[in-house]
Amino acid sequence: MSKIESNMINDKNLQTYSTSDVVNYYQYLQQLQPAEETIIKLLKNKLSNMKMLDLGVGGGRTIQHFFPLVKEYIGVDYSVDMIKACQQRLSQSYPSIKLMVGDARNLSQFDDNYFDFILFSFNGIDYISHEDRLKGLQEIKRVGKSGGYFFFSSHNLQAIEKLFNWRCHFSLNPFKTYVNLVMFAFLRGFNSSINYPTIKQKNYAILRDESHNFRLRTYYIRASEQIKQLEPLFTDIKVFSWKTGLQLTTKQDMIFCNDMWLYYLCRIK
Repeated sequence: MSKIESNMINDKNLQTYSTSDVVNYYQYLQQLQPAEETIIKLLKNKLSNMKMLDLGVGGGRTIQHFFPLVKEYIGVDYSVDMIKACQQRLSQSYPSIKLMVGDARNLSQFDDNYFDFILFSFNGIDYISHEDRLKGLQEIKRVGKSGGYFFFSSHNLQAIEKLFNWRCHFSLNPFKTYVNLVMFAFLRGFNSSINYPTIKQKNYAILRDESHNFRLRTYYIRASEQIKQLEPLFTDIKVFSWKTGLQLTTKQDMIFCNDMWLYYLCRIK
């Protein structure tokens, strides 16, 4: 991918995340996802001594769940409008909270080896280019303490792959078949260079999916490839189902899991 294409992906996504309708959508989300609840349970005896970085904090969905549990909390988002909405929503409830505009690709405002726990939830890492994703992982490793935790979610290429196969959209219900085929037409129309045979050969792909009316360029990756990206920087990598919060313990579990995104928990080297 050229630098121009990379910048276009980054700019278009930031532009989308700064529009009023998208900001309003994230401003009123409150619930944790099942995998996030699992991690709170796993780390419950450690969180009170942890300095936490909440990357891609958006409208503040995760704040009320993590802020009261950790020793120090800092929330960061690359969208100025998201941070403003977050401050407006939560500054009275949490007057001491630290929220700032920042970017996972450049966390130079933070010292090396500072955070015990870094969260990058709701697939925030999927809205930058492939090259910048790798930069972001390097920065996360730098600001995290050795032995600390990194927990994030990412879109599952295994799940969306089948949506590019027109045969998978037929149902005994004619109306459901019609809706499925309309969505298939949109998906193919917005991703004209990708078809079912080509996506089956890819380990990752940047696609325009139905999120926010196909405005976002979203990074999808297979679990096996995501683990390869993480291994030089992180250890003890675990994969969790978004829907159930249960750990996927075998390669077969990961291959056959059709969750649209997966969560990854790892330790910083």
